[in-house]
Amino acid sequence: MFRTVAELLQIAETEKIPISEVMIRMEIEESGRSREDIMEQMGRNLEVMEKAVERGINENIRSRSGLTGGDAKLIQKYMDSGKTLSGDTLLDAVSKAVSTNEVNAAMGKICATPTAGSAGVVPGVLFGLKPKLNPSREAMIRFLFTAGAFGFVVANNASISGAAGGCQAEVGSATGMAAAAAVEMAGGTPEQSAHAMAIALKNMLGLICDPVAGLVEVPCVMRNAMGAAQAIVAADIALAGVKSVIPCDEVIEAMHVVGRRMPTIYKETAEGGLAATPTGRRLAEKIFGSQTSSGR
Repeated sequence: MFRTVAELLQIAETEKIPISEVMIRMEIEESGRSREDIMEQMGRNLEVMEKAVERGINENIRSRSGLTGGDAKLIQKYMDSGKTLSGDTLLDAVSKAVSTNEVNAAMGKICATPTAGSAGVVPGVLFGLKPKLNPSREAMIRFLFTAGAFGFVVANNASISGAAGGCQAEVGSATGMAAAAAVEMAGGTPEQSAHAMAIALKNMLGLICDPVAGLVEVPCVMRNAMGAAQAIVAADIALAGVKSVIPCDEVIEAMHVVGRRMPTIYKETAEGGLAATPTGRRLAEKIFGSQTSSGR
């Protein structure tokens, strides 16, 4: 039905429907399933996300490695102090992104959006904006379809894999997806969603994948946190009427080219970046033993 953002926008504008509806109709057409079945399935995904968010904030989550856990609760506690610099909406989204990834690192159940390593950004933004926008459950489900539409374009024209394209392909894609979906849920146009995606993604270009000890924990959890923050800011910029000078499809293609040219040590090999720092290597040895010489 569509393969590029330009085609996605053309359908939405010609038929005068939101991007989420374009994605829903494509799912119906491609799968042969009913609208009710498709909406129910996405509703179940929403429930998984919500439970992960709540678990990370309310329980004492800790990963087996000991590298991550408890930070989402710390951020929530800091919000209660009334001394935040960035504001509660932004920090709430950040804490909920962290919460989701802490649950993932502790082997809990999450919903990959678009991957497990980047699973915090989309639900972080969605549930972070919920108190402000007060969306209906259908609007929240549509948020996920809008995010999915942009993720679909990225997956078919570039990559959503850290091993193939670096963290820009995972957290970068998730950030753009969340920004685009936030625009629609806030009442923006399909074109503004595309600009939000482009603005968010182009500021993630070149982001490497350098997991300490080869685990999806450090710096992955905090990258999801910053992805959530950037997504909301990008959505606001687009809603203000600011347009990306570089079209969304060209930003996605640029990410693809950057990912292909990125050295292998920066693509989920734990051989470069933070994983190769003295502390990164020391942590890898502590967790896996002396046989770990240059990461995992």
